[in-house]
Amino acid sequence: MTLSSHHKRIVTSILLLPLIAWVIISGDPALSIGLVLVASLGLLEFYAMFWPGRENLKTKITGLILGGAMFWFLREGVEFLPFFLIFLFWFPALTFLRDYARTKQGHDVTRSVIMLSGLLYLPAVLQLFRAITPLEILLILLTTFAADTGAYYAGTWWGRRKVWPVISPKKTWAGSLGGLGLCSALCLIFGVTLGTAPWWAFLFLGVALNVAAQFGDFFESALKRWRGVKDSGRLLPGHGGILDRIDSLLLTLPVYCLLAAFVTFF
Repeated sequence: MTLSSHHKRIVTSILLLPLIAWVIISGDPALSIGLVLVASLGLLEFYAMFWPGRENLKTKITGLILGGAMFWFLREGVEFLPFFLIFLFWFPALTFLRDYARTKQGHDVTRSVIMLSGLLYLPAVLQLFRAITPLEILLILLTTFAADTGAYYAGTWWGRRKVWPVISPKKTWAGSLGGLGLCSALCLIFGVTLGTAPWWAFLFLGVALNVAAQFGDFFESALKRWRGVKDSGRLLPGHGGILDRIDSLLLTLPVYCLLAAFVTFF
């Protein structure tokens, strides 16, 4: 029996949920290993959009090593993340200085910008999971999943008018509102039952996370369209690649951490 793309999407999600739950409950080292794995696979997909196959293989490997080093050196916490990001700038900057001294031209600066962009897009963001509690991790994952799920089904059943067709031709206003409703409702229920902040704070949080999820999805859609690829990869049946699955999460996570710095949700 051949499964449709929709059924493959459901089966993949069901198989991944127990693994994700186990990683969250176990904490380190399982959490760190899982984050490194997801970040590395996502980096490979991100770099492959710009350099397919073995193109710029040396730069890809350097990016993967620096991404892994970020998790290793910051394993005690994220307070040193700004200093590590400064190092990430100066690593290719010194390479440029060396090459310019040799050739008076330097190496391709665009290559370094792409490599650094991947590190900021994935490892630097996923690193934030280590600064929050398992309960907060669960909230972010569930609300991000709810935003995607609500948008998918509402858009499939009632979607007509497009939100931003030049970026994502399939995204509709019905889907956008469906994702907003489900994400906000889940966040509100989660907060009322387990949180310490007032209910309206969790309602606002749900709206903010949903907006972040949609823009995270729009960004990856625009990036794929620009690079002429349909999916970032083929690792997850029904979803595409790692980036296709976590594109929303890569913006909801920092948005939550920013809001949590001002409001004590738990």
